[in-house]
Amino acid sequence: MAVMTTGSDPGERRLARPPSDRYRPSEPDQGDEARPPGSVARGVLFGAIAGLGGALLTMLAGGVLALSAGLLVIWASAGHAVGLATRIGGGPALVPPRRTWVAVGLALAGVVLGQIGLWWYAGTEGGVLPLPAYLGETFGILVPMQALLAVGFAWWAAR
Repeated sequence: MAVMTTGSDPGERRLARPPSDRYRPSEPDQGDEARPPGSVARGVLFGAIAGLGGALLTMLAGGVLALSAGLLVIWASAGHAVGLATRIGGGPALVPPRRTWVAVGLALAGVVLGQIGLWWYAGTEGGVLPLPAYLGETFGILVPMQALLAVGFAWWAAR
């Protein structure tokens, strides 16, 4: 606390600044340019990383561990992660209508990539069915349900 005395009255003491100044936000330096914490490219990148993570989890759970209904939980979580990552990475630069469409597209692309990864893994295990036949016979209605969950949760988290 800085104390400043004046020469007029020897017993009078005054503060250099009022005590309420400590609650004031600090002024940015002239050299620092205030940039928004996000950008469109960063939002797309963060969302794509989350979608890729969901696709890799799909390959691991659906291929290696042979889970089927658990893929719904994975894509509900991954869809939410894609929407949240897009919102955090985009910040104020990625406005809500565009942000939700980007998140929905990335979540849907992640589901498609995960399903292609499952089909590829089945091919390494000796599978010979084409992609649509493999997904239809192995997972059936779960494939479109994964897409709906991923899209819905991505939309919800990104808005």
